[in-house]
Amino acid sequence: MVDRSEGFGERLLGVLLDRAHEMPPQLIAPLIAEEVARVGGRDVSILLQDYGQLVLVPLPGRRLTVGEPEPIDGSPAGTAFLYATVAEVPQAHGVRMYLPLLDGSDQVGVMALTLDTIDDDDRRLLRRLAGLVADMLVTKHSYTDQFFLARRREPMSVAAEIQWSLLPPLTMSIPQVAVAGILEPAYNVAGDSFDYALNEDILHVAMVDAMGHGLDAATMATVAVGAYRHARRADIGLSEIYAFMDRAIAGQFGPDHFVTAQMMRLNTATGQLQWVNAGHPAPLLIRDHRVVRRLEGPTTLPVGFGGEDPRINEEMLRRGDRVLCFTDGLIEEHEAGEEQFGEEQLIRWVDRVAQGEKGVRALVRALSHALKRQRGGRTSDDATLFLIEWRGGAADHLAVLD
Repeated sequence: MVDRSEGFGERLLGVLLDRAHEMPPQLIAPLIAEEVARVGGRDVSILLQDYGQLVLVPLPGRRLTVGEPEPIDGSPAGTAFLYATVAEVPQAHGVRMYLPLLDGSDQVGVMALTLDTIDDDDRRLLRRLAGLVADMLVTKHSYTDQFFLARRREPMSVAAEIQWSLLPPLTMSIPQVAVAGILEPAYNVAGDSFDYALNEDILHVAMVDAMGHGLDAATMATVAVGAYRHARRADIGLSEIYAFMDRAIAGQFGPDHFVTAQMMRLNTATGQLQWVNAGHPAPLLIRDHRVVRRLEGPTTLPVGFGGEDPRINEEMLRRGDRVLCFTDGLIEEHEAGEEQFGEEQLIRWVDRVAQGEKGVRALVRALSHALKRQRGGRTSDDATLFLIEWRGGAADHLAVLD
């Protein structure tokens, strides 16, 4: 006989799940606080990452504790967020817990709460509760502005609004592969964007940089990413994807407009990486936490200029290898009359930061912020990073219930 009795934890999560699907966004906060109170929790906060990836901002809501933003660097909340781990901080009257809110693999934010005491049963239940809360937040955010507004720390341009609405999750991680990206300047980005999709064993990636600034660049990047997605979903080769994007940009904007782009395919089962480079800087291959070389190869004209069929570059990755893609705004920053930041300096900083940061999200974020500080805090052009880590192996065991 199978025991189908409903335990306390199952009832708790079941009630939340039963009620959440018809709950309007503004009632999610009090529902979460109510459920946490059932396990003896209090002072509940939902913390979301701001667009600049500097702090975790408390989400306002009835029955939620809304305090000051928590810095991502050097705080228990930041540790839970960056490394997808639970942080516990003993206090005079209990234990403050910080639980990462994971939707699939994308870290949505952190749920913080206080308990008088805690044991392993509490930890297991709260970890599962945090996962359900993350799914709820992701589901509801698609039809409310509440979460977008909470994450904003300064005014955002229309161009940046367009670009952020276009992006996939900034991070994706499964046993075979992980990716992470970051856009700068977060509140004024215009022509830079990236996209990815995991279809069976193939990871598809594109990074684009539309010419110009402001709304015109954002519009062109939107068309480029839309054309890329359309072609990718038609299951055609990289050369054909380039040709389709090229026709879309030329047909919509004319012969004097272009988008530099990089389109990639990574076989997550074998580590075979293929890419077409249409005017982008060469990606960097990182092995054992150091840049071993540039992934150079034949390039073609930027999208919109009608280049010939591009040659497809190829590299066989080793397990643990990382590939760092970046736009030219990262290395061309300079003051009038002075030298550009340059690729050699970028490589030195990658080597330095990669020694201390292990996860892809933490590395991309730390690297972007370090480079911005090194450039004197200036980002006069869009400066985008996108990192791929190939881990290999299989994930079939995840489909089997223990």
